[in-house]
This record gives sequence, C-alpha cells and structure tokens, in this order.
Amino acid sequence: MAVRRPNLAELETAAAAFGLGADRAAIAAYHEVIDRLLVGFDTIDALPDELPPVRYPRTPGTRPAPADNRLGAWAVKTEVCGAAHGLLAGKTVVLKDTIALAGVAMTNGSDVLAGFTPAIDASVVARILDAGGTIVGKAVCEYFSYSGGSHTAVSGPVVNPHRAGYAAGGSSSGCAVLVATGEVDMALGGDQAGSIRIPAAWSGVVGLKPTYGLVPYSGIMSSEFTVDHTGPMTRTVADNALLLEAIAGPDGIDPRQKDATPERYTDALARGVAGLRIGVVDEGFGFANTEPDVDAGVRAAARALADLGATVASVSIPLHRQGKAIWAAIGLEGYYANMFLGGGFGTNHEGLYLPALNDRLREWPRFAARFPHSLKVRVLIADYVSRRYGGHYYGKAMNLARRLRAAYDSALAEHDLLLMPTAPMKAQPLPPADSPIALQIERTSEQSTNTAPFNITHHPALSLPCGISAGLPIGMMLIAKPFAESTLYRAAHAFEQAADGRRR
Repeated sequence: MAVRRPNLAELETAAAAFGLGADRAAIAAYHEVIDRLLVGFDTIDALPDELPPVRYPRTPGTRPAPADNRLGAWAVKTEVCGAAHGLLAGKTVVLKDTIALAGVAMTNGSDVLAGFTPAIDASVVARILDAGGTIVGKAVCEYFSYSGGSHTAVSGPVVNPHRAGYAAGGSSSGCAVLVATGEVDMALGGDQAGSIRIPAAWSGVVGLKPTYGLVPYSGIMSSEFTVDHTGPMTRTVADNALLLEAIAGPDGIDPRQKDATPERYTDALARGVAGLRIGVVDEGFGFANTEPDVDAGVRAAARALADLGATVASVSIPLHRQGKAIWAAIGLEGYYANMFLGGGFGTNHEGLYLPALNDRLREWPRFAARFPHSLKVRVLIADYVSRRYGGHYYGKAMNLARRLRAAYDSALAEHDLLLMPTAPMKAQPLPPADSPIALQIERTSEQSTNTAPFNITHHPALSLPCGISAGLPIGMMLIAKPFAESTLYRAAHAFEQAADGRRR
C-alpha cells in the first residue's frame, strides 16, 4: 500500500501555517520533491514490522459480570499458563491494563482504546510466563493512568477493599484491590507519580516502584519516558521480592535500562534490619492536607524499626517540599507531548514501538468531550504552557531534577534508607459524579506529594502497610539508593514479620 501523498492545497495550507513564505511555484517544486522522498515510506510500509514473538496459548477472556466484580477492579479475566516450572510456578498474576498481553483487550482505562487488542506480549509478560506464572487477566486502571484516586476509569470507580464508598488509590487501582482481596497472588502495576505506591498504601498491600530502568518497560503504554516505571504489587514482601526477581534486568530493547543489573532479591529477606541506618525525612510529614494519624502511624513504624536494631534518626531535605512541583512541570508537558501529540510514543528515542497502538491513540480528539475533568484540565494547562513557553519550564524542571536527585543522594550517603508516609492521608471518599468539578480534580492529585519526586529522581521506593486507623490502612514509604532494592526488602520484611508477630 503506497503512502498517501499530500496535494498542493494541503501543502499551501501547511506552508502558510508555518509562515514559510513559499509561493505557488515553490509549493509545486516542493510537491515533486516530497513525492520522491515518500518513496522511502512506501518501502517501510511494505516491510513486516519487527515485533517480539508470542508464545503460550491464550484466549481473549471476558469482563466479569457486576456480581463477580463488585469492587470494579477487573477489566478482563482470562488464563494464560506459563512454563511448567520456575520462580513463579503456582502464582497467579494480574496486569495493569497498560501492559500488552497479546490477544487480550487493552484500554488504559479509556474509551479511546475500546476494542484495541495488542499483537505482542510486553517483555515483563514474557518473563512472568517463562518463570511459570499464570496470568489471569487485566486490572482496571485510571483513565490514561492519570489519577491518584480511583474514580476516573471509563468502566467506573474502583472501590477500596476496606470501606465501601472510598477510593482504592490510583492509577494501578484494580491491581491493588485484586491483591488485597486475595483474588490474585500478585499484580504488576505502573508508576509515573505514585501509581503503584498510592494504591498499595490505601488498599493495604506492598508496592514497589523499582529503580528507573531496572524492569523493562517494552510493550507497556508510556506516559512520559523519563518517569515510566513498572513494578510488583503483592500481599507480602517475600512475594514482592520474588516477582521482581522474575522480571528485572535488561531486555535488549528498552533504552531506559542503563546499568540495570538484577539480583536475587529473595536472598535479602533473611538479613534483618539490624545495622541499617534509616533517615526519617522531616519534610515528608506535616503537609496542609496531612491527617495526623497517618504521620503518627508512620513515626510509630520508624520506632518499631529502631526496636528491631536499625539506627533511626531525623534528616532534613528541604528541596523535597518542591519535589512535586518539579515533577509537575515534567509530568504535565511531557505527558501531553508523548500521549497526545506523539501518539503514546513520541520520537527521538530507541525502543519498542507499537504502530497499531499509535494509530488508535491519535484518535483521542473524537473522545475528548468524555474525558474526566481531571484529564481535561491537564490537557488545557499542558497545551497552554507548551504553546506559550515552548518547553522552557520542562527543561528547567529537568535541570532541577538533578538537584533534587543530588539532595536525596546526599542524605542516602549518610543513611541506607529514607522513610516517610507514602501519602499524607488515608483513603478518601470517592467523589460522586455530580460533585463539584474542583473536588473531582483534587481527588486525583492530593495523594502524590511524597511519591512523585522519586519518579523524576529514579530512586527505588517501596510502600508497605504500617497500621490501620479508623478501619483504613496507613502506608509507610522506604526509599533507597539506585538499584538497592535488596536493602528495601531487608527492612520491609523485618518490619512485616515483627508486625505479624505482634498480631499473633
């Protein structure tokens, strides 16, 4: 199939829009040159794409009936059985609905992608199956994964497993719920501003945002290439380490994977917390929207780690308070450029592209009227900043991200781990559909003050349950040096085991 050529009228319109000052004679000359240049595109169009092979049989699956999906967490149920033996043999795994599973629908929480079915398995999917895991479906996520709440998915809200009418956290909302309720053993979520850690905290499970690039992102829908992370969500620290062990390491495709050397993370579980130095970050507490019981619960958890043998002390990182603002300049404009202007892939980087997905994402203007308010306002502000300032603030924020990274690195030179609340508050009520627009928007971003900075600095960060208050979980976040996930698991497992012992 030949690539369609622009006609003279289209070229005249484009030239006028760009202010090229080209007259009709010049346009006619350009038209002839363009026709010849596009012969190369005809060649590309005729060649087969270079995509990973698909192994292991599967069926398209089905969306469960409401009676079998009372918390709204399932997007699709299916069953893809992996190898007979391996690290994950006997484990069931659900995928965030941004992760390509060949032959099974993927929507990223939107109606833009309704009916889209990937032709490949993401690298992490192939690794889970090769390790003997059974993938049992896709979990609902927020609309285009742009919410820390759980009310924006086109399929409807995902409900907190601990209290009806409350948010489960987002954007990996369904993953957290299905793990918390025991419907699956493990989940693989995605995290660009806290989208693994926030739902882990609010739903009472363990969620890890690994070091940037440790886990391949090939075959997963990108939001912004410099903040994309995928990682495990589980009920126990041991299962979290096991899943990371199965999926970590370079895939030879993802350009994010610089210096990504995996370890046997399960070996860290028995090492205990004795001797570890933990810095409790002053600036991670006491925000305007902080709930006092959350701060108190996390400080109590820090004392419990000290009782287990860790050296625990306060540490001040003033720039942490500006971390979310730095993230926002990157996340807003970068997300818009990548997802809305670049068809989800953008340009100027190597890696795996999915042209069929790109084609579908380009249709987003037909659905924009039905976007949630939180997405509409972010499209408007990102477009305004991009047109008015042309990448000025995106670039400055990228530079400031290095300063922020250095501030955390300085603290981590004196401490093995940093500690703070995952979110400043517990799960909040789901906003009714007729609630004020400002509230619907606020419920998507109020949770990420502590989580978002580490997406731009790329440090590994883990949320684990550290208590219950008023019937809702509290999440504690631990942060480590890049590629020091084993240190996170040492402390988290020791804390978890001690907490389990106290409950017994």
